[in-house]
Amino acid sequence: MTDVESLDPAGTTSPAEAEVTTTKHAGLALVLILTAQLMVVLDSTIANIALPYIGRDLDISQANLTWIVTGYALAFGGLLLLGGRLGDLYGRRRLFMVGLVTFSIASLLGGLAANEGMLLASRALQGVGAAMAAPAALALITTTFAAGPARNRAMAAYATMSGVGAAIGLILGGWLTGLDSFVGLDVEGWRMTFLINVPIGLIAAFAVPRVLAESEVHPGEMDIPGAITGTLGLLGIVFGLSRAGEEAYGWDHPQTIVALVAGVALLVTFAVIESRVAHPLLPVRIFASRTRATSFVAMMIAPAAMFAMFYFLSLFIQQIMGFSPLEAGFAFLPFSFGIVIGAGLASNLVARIDARFLAGTGTLLAATALFMFSRIPVDESPKAVLQAMTDGGADINYWTHVFPFIILMAVGMGLVFVPMTLTAVHHVRAEDSGIGSGVLNTMQQVGGALGLATLSTVALHFTNNQASAVAKPMADAIVAGGGDPTAVVPGTDLTLLEAGIFGSSFPEGAVHAFLVASILMLTASAVIWAFLNVKHTELATDAPEGVHVG
Repeated sequence: MTDVESLDPAGTTSPAEAEVTTTKHAGLALVLILTAQLMVVLDSTIANIALPYIGRDLDISQANLTWIVTGYALAFGGLLLLGGRLGDLYGRRRLFMVGLVTFSIASLLGGLAANEGMLLASRALQGVGAAMAAPAALALITTTFAAGPARNRAMAAYATMSGVGAAIGLILGGWLTGLDSFVGLDVEGWRMTFLINVPIGLIAAFAVPRVLAESEVHPGEMDIPGAITGTLGLLGIVFGLSRAGEEAYGWDHPQTIVALVAGVALLVTFAVIESRVAHPLLPVRIFASRTRATSFVAMMIAPAAMFAMFYFLSLFIQQIMGFSPLEAGFAFLPFSFGIVIGAGLASNLVARIDARFLAGTGTLLAATALFMFSRIPVDESPKAVLQAMTDGGADINYWTHVFPFIILMAVGMGLVFVPMTLTAVHHVRAEDSGIGSGVLNTMQQVGGALGLATLSTVALHFTNNQASAVAKPMADAIVAGGGDPTAVVPGTDLTLLEAGIFGSSFPEGAVHAFLVASILMLTASAVIWAFLNVKHTELATDAPEGVHVG
């Protein structure tokens, strides 16, 4: 495949360099951009720790809890391309500011949600705001910092924040969820996981015009049909996958079939529209470079596995190991340190070692960690589960079975995010920088949503099978121990039998989800090793690429 970018008329300056603007506040600009990135990434995971409490307070079923995560990721990922295009057309600083304000308003609505519908709607609106802010943020880095060490450092900080934000979300979510009051006001802690965004987002939006320079605007039109068909297509597929995993529906249910068929049809329509409109939402030329195409594919698969790890492990640590929300949050603290270490190594080595070796090694480390999560020893027998309920958690050693692999996963993802972020926007034309960064973020969010939907389907399948098999033995064990299977467990809405069945069946589903996630990560690794051939010397400049045949 040939990777070629056109020269400017003078043949000396790359298109991306032509739009680089200088600013007296480069340091403050980077802080502002990273703050926004932290907010949008943090909200991919901050609610994970709070899920059991949100479900109990708003009466949301276990199956529907995933929509609190996937609803945000779908709106975010599905509209990112439109957000990138809007930034190119109307100015990235302007869209960045509008995105921050929208995100803040949505966070306020989420914190005040009175029912499931209101919460899910607020999560979708958060995704809309993030879809405007995130691609503008990454594009503003490319137009604020010149190619070379300065931009590499800024990109490394951005990539680090992408990974650290997910872990910080779990820690912060754990702390906030454990609160029962704030500044003297009685409030459910999980609501604070949303409300905390409001002052941060509004302050950042206020600072934007004072710190960031506006980018050039480029003529063109909005591809509204493409945005609608692409977003609804993704929604249909995720909805169908989610329904397939629920016991009340399954793969042969009409809702599942119709959703999946409609989703595929809409995505095909999206592809046809993009090939024919004058100003496509997703220009085919973005994929003309094998380096970028490989980066996009890898950054769709790897986060699919990572997001699922956060979701299932956070539930596992709380509901099986018996950790409190705050303890669960701190259980993920090593991830923050590990990803900083991995990203720091990658940032220092990316100018000396080809991206393929860094990202390829990182995905192998992450795949190993996911496999080891699937090997966490859990005794699922009725007697052991009932004893664990009495003891406040299963007898699983965090330091032996969880901690080492959280570190391994984090270091691996740090090695992935930095080179993949650099190669994904490498040599993108100035007028397409918003779209290029939008595609990168889209792949991460859509990959996360599709990955979580797929792995939830896998987990629910094995969870339901185990629940059916253990129901009678569990009831017999409760009666034999002198208990009442219909008695309500204090602090929950579950009967003793339901709690026992969950304690025996959820680990079975989580184990298989981790196993499939490790396979996904190995797939991302294979893509990187096979197709990513950009040299480390090329990442130090925006000069036109040479011709690579392969």
